[in-house]
Amino acid sequence: MVTANEKVVKKKRFLSEEKKDMISGYLYVSPFFIIFAVIGLYPALFSLYLAFQKWNGLSPMEFAGLNNFKIVLEDPLFWKSLYNTIVIGLMGTAPQLIIGIILAFLLNLSFLRFRNFFRVTIFMPYITSMVAVALIFSVLFSNHETSLANYVLGVFGFDPVSWASSEWGTKIAISIMVFWRWVGYNTIIYLAGLQSISNDLYEAATIDGANKFQQMLYITMPMLKPFIILTVFFSTVGALQLFAEPTVFLGASAFTRDEAMTVVMYLYRDAFKLQSFGTASATAVILLFIIIIFSAINTLVTSGKIGRKKEVAK
Repeated sequence: MVTANEKVVKKKRFLSEEKKDMISGYLYVSPFFIIFAVIGLYPALFSLYLAFQKWNGLSPMEFAGLNNFKIVLEDPLFWKSLYNTIVIGLMGTAPQLIIGIILAFLLNLSFLRFRNFFRVTIFMPYITSMVAVALIFSVLFSNHETSLANYVLGVFGFDPVSWASSEWGTKIAISIMVFWRWVGYNTIIYLAGLQSISNDLYEAATIDGANKFQQMLYITMPMLKPFIILTVFFSTVGALQLFAEPTVFLGASAFTRDEAMTVVMYLYRDAFKLQSFGTASATAVILLFIIIIFSAINTLVTSGKIGRKKEVAK
């Protein structure tokens, strides 16, 4: 027969300090998981379910099978939006990664004066309101001949460009907007990577006779590689989800023009302009797979795993 004292001992063992700390930890982190489940996981699962349904938001859902995917993949506008997304993404993302590394090197120079001022200044576009960005770039890239962009072209002898109405003018203007807004973000990440490299490595390399170029090639770049992979991954995902920049630049005509429509804009148009939530969800699923493929390829290329020769065992 179990006595009262034995029950108290078992209870104490069950609620040990270690278990109390564990329960307390789970309670502290539980709000994040609850919020994530409500506003993150549930919408994602519902969107996946909706991709196989025909629904306009009001009438009862009808099972459509793979018909939504067929409609999207057979729509020329979807492929046009995918083409626009890739082109604008490459034009706006690739230069910012290269320029970001160069700016990070310059901002990390020990003899540079007002370094903190320049670091804050270059990060300012990232935290600038999109409304302000839209106003600035609508003036800079106005179709008028006296706009700043056309004035600069005129100085070099080029004809003025209709930035907001021509296909490549629109793509270039949006790409510059993307570059301007995100180059500071990547620069700060690279700068943090440079500052995490120990000076002892450079001192040892200097003693061994390595010049500055050799130090950058064999110390800086390999140590900076994880940060480059991180920025390439984030930039790839962000470029394929491009929405805000072309929307604010083109304004009310953004969803009625093909030259700057991105995949996310195509998705948004189907859902909230045409009330076709099934095809919009199917587009979201297709976009997810495209992001996974492009991110995997870019990450593998950046990490050097593609094209690396296998070592032959001796």
